[in-house]
Amino acid sequence: MSFQVAERFVSINGEGQRAGEPAAFVRFSGCNLRCSWCDTLWAVEEPAREEMTVSEIIQWVESTGIKNVTLTGGEPMLQKDIRELLVRFSGDPFIRVEVETNGAVDLSPYFGISDRISYTVDYKCPGSGMEGFMIGHNFKRLRECDTVKFVVTDRFDLMRMFEVIEQYRLTEVCKVYVSPVFGRIDPQEIVEELLQRKANDVRLQLQLHKLIWNPEERGV
Repeated sequence: MSFQVAERFVSINGEGQRAGEPAAFVRFSGCNLRCSWCDTLWAVEEPAREEMTVSEIIQWVESTGIKNVTLTGGEPMLQKDIRELLVRFSGDPFIRVEVETNGAVDLSPYFGISDRISYTVDYKCPGSGMEGFMIGHNFKRLRECDTVKFVVTDRFDLMRMFEVIEQYRLTEVCKVYVSPVFGRIDPQEIVEELLQRKANDVRLQLQLHKLIWNPEERGV
């Protein structure tokens, strides 16, 4: 039982409900999508840097002294033993796990593991080229501790976001975030649209790690 790990590091969460808080990151290799704006394509196409067992990942996280854990990728839910890892994490009352997942993997087997394991689920807007791969029932099962993230490239993506929010009534069941593709759309345009629509409970987020460090830098 082993996992293909692209990198692991300690930094701050750059986005999501715990943005700005310290976190231990495990980035897994491989993905089933190829978004047009992907900023971690290297983790998809390059060979994994190391193989780690469940115990090795747990031990590394414990060694950091950090209680926020972010599992990301690539697409972490493609790792065949990911459920075992999540179950092991769920047994530690001091650990809070956030799984960043792309909306194109069925999450039904995982929601019941623990409320300390939350999912940040992407909805891929048309600009990604991957909207057709979204699994609709993922967005029907979300809980208060979960998040849906929309990454938008232009106004068309922004309009599609509002349609999806209404379709699944997302603001009533989970947190909703919208992020601009870095360098592609002015965040001010997003803010203006949120205000015009009085889009209560939709939150703009900027990727903090790209503002603090070089946007191309790894391990942050």
